Amino acid sequence: MTAFDRRDFLAGLSVALAGGPAFAAGKGSGEGPSIVQLPFANGERPLVRYPQKRPLIRLTTRPPQLETPFPVFAEGAITPNDAFFVRYHFADLPLDVDPVTFRLAIGGHVERPVSLSLDDLRRRFPVREIVAVNQCSGNSRGFFDPRVGGGQLGHGAMGNARWQGVALRDLLDHAGVRAGAAQVAFNGLDMPPAPTMPDFAKALDIDHARDGEVLVAWGMNGADLPFLNGYPLRLVVPGYYGTYWIKHLSEITVLDTAFDGYWMKSAYRVPDNDCACVPPGGKPEKTRPISRLTIRSFLTSHAEGARLPAGREVALKGIAFDGGPGISGVAVSTDGGASWQSAQLGADLGRYSFREWQLGVTLQPGEHRVMVRATGRGGETQPLDPLWQPSGYMRNVVETTVVRVV
Repeated sequence: MTAFDRRDFLAGLSVALAGGPAFAAGKGSGEGPSIVQLPFANGERPLVRYPQKRPLIRLTTRPPQLETPFPVFAEGAITPNDAFFVRYHFADLPLDVDPVTFRLAIGGHVERPVSLSLDDLRRRFPVREIVAVNQCSGNSRGFFDPRVGGGQLGHGAMGNARWQGVALRDLLDHAGVRAGAAQVAFNGLDMPPAPTMPDFAKALDIDHARDGEVLVAWGMNGADLPFLNGYPLRLVVPGYYGTYWIKHLSEITVLDTAFDGYWMKSAYRVPDNDCACVPPGGKPEKTRPISRLTIRSFLTSHAEGARLPAGREVALKGIAFDGGPGISGVAVSTDGGASWQSAQLGADLGRYSFREWQLGVTLQPGEHRVMVRATGRGGETQPLDPLWQPSGYMRNVVETTVVRVV
């Protein structure tokens, strides 16, 4: 951003974060936000525009939580930057980031603590690129029954992007990881509103951090990261839930013991069993940190209640993804699960990416329950009945869309 752009951007963002008219700087209409209705109780939300963003569904203002309107996912496998969801834990955002003076610190259990500028990162290390889904742990939480606490999100707290940056492994090698390293911790510039609140920091095991796929990214779909998606740097952890994708990344610390921060030890944990679930309303005996994405699939070409022509072929389309094995197939039912047909898979952009699918169907008049079920290369598939957990994480039930054929 130029000095003028940055000043204009910050002015618009400050107004939005204060709860004022949330329109991009220089493009405000002065009109109030539109209203959308998500398909569950208390699902009414304003549709608002923040700087660098098209109109998104606002869950909260402070901190900003913005959900992607679901029709965006019908536009293609890559989610545009201006439509990408936003999730913060704290409202104290780093509005004073200066790309010239910014430094990324790497320290802890290393031979050579270093401080790197953005120019250092771009020029001194090989540039890597990966297409990967970033999905909030609580995506689709609003559909849990019984209802659970937390942000009542629809299906839009996810997105797929082409991320550019430097492999975390290259940075760790540059600093020289010492023998006995156990984990790597990550912190960003966003801050808790009070000293008594735990700073939002996360950690990965050392072998995961050095797998060559975890990135320190400055680019998203060929452009700089949008501010609300982590400018100037964010951690990209392919196949893992977004809680690990630290925004405004500023500190990387190698540890010789397990990280015991609140957001690993106490928060973002799931039942420690094969299904990561408990009976509805129950409590887990043991928990573990949330980690890999579960397999999911969606119909994106038609919304609930859509009207389709009878006796003519219609293309049903959608997306599927998982935590890294990759999608091997998608099956579609138009009769509520009584029978299934194999869909045609689209281009493979990488094992961490959305995989598009489509299927031509000719339907008779009446109401049809369209169901979509993905299978991964490792044999994992989606449950027909929803799994439940008290935090409302990891929903991946086979979704159903009712359409009307006339």
